[in-house]
Amino acid sequence: MSFPATRLRRLRRTDTLRALVRETSLSLDDVVMPLFACPGESVVRPVAGLPGIAQRSVDEIVREAHELTAAGVRAVLLFGIPDSKDADGSGAWDDDGIVQRALRALRAEAPGLTLLTDVCLCEYTEHGHCGTLDGDSVANDETLESLVRTAVSHVEAGADAVCPSDMMDGRVGAIRSALPEVPIVSYAVKYASAFYGPFREVAESAPSFGDRRGYQMDPANAREALQECALDLEEGADVLMVKPALPYLDVIRAVRERFDSPVWAYQVSGEYAMVRAAADAGHLEEHRAALEALTAIKRAGAGTIVTYWAKDLARWL
Repeated sequence: MSFPATRLRRLRRTDTLRALVRETSLSLDDVVMPLFACPGESVVRPVAGLPGIAQRSVDEIVREAHELTAAGVRAVLLFGIPDSKDADGSGAWDDDGIVQRALRALRAEAPGLTLLTDVCLCEYTEHGHCGTLDGDSVANDETLESLVRTAVSHVEAGADAVCPSDMMDGRVGAIRSALPEVPIVSYAVKYASAFYGPFREVAESAPSFGDRRGYQMDPANAREALQECALDLEEGADVLMVKPALPYLDVIRAVRERFDSPVWAYQVSGEYAMVRAAADAGHLEEHRAALEALTAIKRAGAGTIVTYWAKDLARWL
């Protein structure tokens, strides 16, 4: 019997050997934890569709930040649920808005934490769309001024970087003109995905009519994703984000191969909720499935991952 000279199983025999030759590794430096700030005091409001995740009042956001920092998580992405909503989403840039209050509290109480903010209007508009309406459509250029005001207010309140996610054309350039020195993490590639459902529950941002396919990307398109990235880089983006992550690993890889800028991915609520639901039903082991999914996203080319498992990852690693 002839034996092969190359036997790849030799390096798979023990945990240590596997670790020594592992091509892709995860670190707490690679993850960002989303947090949802809401009005009130001592509020921790769980969300049925997103187990383990909750809306938190500012004092509870600070408490959670301390736990994240102690665990080794170094960055958070803030979303806000405002006291009230209106047609233009003016609460997004209110100096006393919920994200602004959370930023000031976190800057004072958790100075070592990197604070990122989602810049969009969907949580703040009474209609749930990501900008000012013109009839039943979002008016692109009229929305840009509101996005700039929101980004500026976040930075003035203490944000380290802003993350525009609205998918209006030209929003990166508009924000860059107002904030020449602030990092912009652009949701350059954001698909009109079915995987956002649980997020819309926790962020209270579901559209009251229609959908967002008129401004978010068609899931069938990949070349268009590269065009979106190129335009955002020309306008001044520092980081390119792909959202969702797992259904678009091919897009993450294509973006990584085409551009030298940092590439991030958002492992969205539906990806998280699917694994949690399957684990709760006894169909798989949550931590193994989560680590496998996160590793796949990293292997595809994402340097940083926004994930609801960031805090759990501290235990698993």
